[in-house]
Amino acid sequence: MKILLVRPPRIKQAITVSDFMFAEPLGLEMIYGQFEEHHEVEIFDMMVEKGSLTGRLAKVLPEVVGITSLCIDVFEVLSLCREAKGFNPEITTMVGGTQAFLSPRSFADPSVDYIAEFVDESNLKQLFASLELANVDKPEAEEKIALIPGIRTSFKGFASNGVKGRNQYLLPNRESTSRYRPKYSYFGYKPAAIMEFGTGCAKGCEFCLRWRIEGSEEKLIDRELIKKDLASIQEPTIMLVDNDFFASEQKLRTFFCLVRELKLRKNFIVYASVKGILSYEPLVKEFQDLGLKAVIIGYESFNDTELADYRKKSDTHDNLKVARILEHVGIEVWASFIAHPDWSKEDFRKLRKTVSLLKPQISSINPLTPFPNLPLYEKYKDRLLYPREDYKSWSFGQVMIRPSKLSLREYYYELLITNLYVNLVVNHKTEMIKRYGFRRVIRLAAGSVWNLLRYCRLMINVV
Repeated sequence: MKILLVRPPRIKQAITVSDFMFAEPLGLEMIYGQFEEHHEVEIFDMMVEKGSLTGRLAKVLPEVVGITSLCIDVFEVLSLCREAKGFNPEITTMVGGTQAFLSPRSFADPSVDYIAEFVDESNLKQLFASLELANVDKPEAEEKIALIPGIRTSFKGFASNGVKGRNQYLLPNRESTSRYRPKYSYFGYKPAAIMEFGTGCAKGCEFCLRWRIEGSEEKLIDRELIKKDLASIQEPTIMLVDNDFFASEQKLRTFFCLVRELKLRKNFIVYASVKGILSYEPLVKEFQDLGLKAVIIGYESFNDTELADYRKKSDTHDNLKVARILEHVGIEVWASFIAHPDWSKEDFRKLRKTVSLLKPQISSINPLTPFPNLPLYEKYKDRLLYPREDYKSWSFGQVMIRPSKLSLREYYYELLITNLYVNLVVNHKTEMIKRYGFRRVIRLAAGSVWNLLRYCRLMINVV
């Protein structure tokens, strides 16, 4: 069977950090690895490669087209499914990814045959075995498919069979994206690979989707699988996308042992919590000696009450302590902050002062986004500026909640001024040029300028 796996093109209308974090399509690489032995599989990354899906379909002539999804690209995914069906109505179309897990009904469309709410070692293989059976006995095949965990079917009206599950980390075939890999980057590091070492997060932050997708229990992925995955990565930089890499001492020491066993010489970038850095401070320097270059940390706010409301396990004093710890050992900090919809001009001023005290190398400031699957959605639903079906607007950069103390135009103005201040005054330009090189810093700056221009347009177009 010929299978074409597709990542949709970028959504230019949305404000995202994709220009900074242009990662490989890891989920598609995992599916490729599961099917390459018995099927002809190809990945078409439309974020990199120019050209239409129809053009690629004409070259590959696939029987199955699988498309991955994010929260903001529902319409683009459906458009691609319709394009595939228009090319050949006999093509089987499948949709998976983040949005398929969070809101599978988003893809309840005649152009979609199957929705994979989650993918594990067995469910897709069961599906493909049943698709082959359909050539002999279609009713029996449909009966079997309807029982497969995590698979919604068009002939059953996309109803769920009630089986709940989560995406499993499978061994990816990174050679499957070999022609695209030079383009994949993470902030100034290019090329860069991404991988996961553990799943789940026990922190349970109120605004976070990740732990709701992966679960609230932190688990390490199978050691031998991770060992094979690490050994397969050729890029000099690896971004470990675990929600909190400093979740436990066991996790850190297990990873350290693997790095030493494989004699890896890589740059590592990780997500880390303030609580984790404080709890395992003695291991920060050891990790740096093994290649840790930067940590992405959610400082989120200058206000302890807000941090408590977000269910953060740290306060502003802890934030400052961690900033000094990482500054002392020389590890870069890429900090994120959340602009609350109830902020005044004075609150934005306090945020700017806080960022200057914390002194991260890179900062991102995004409005609070109450995704439809979060309790925050119910809390703010009467103040939402866009309906839940306006998928393109549900990005981290667009104001979704009507501000209470400022007009929407004033709020966008404060976001603009704060981003300008951070990019022109706080960010360490000279240090970044030394570490990344002039071309990489220019690329980062271009992404920042694009976002600033977007804020200007939004501010001007406010009704």
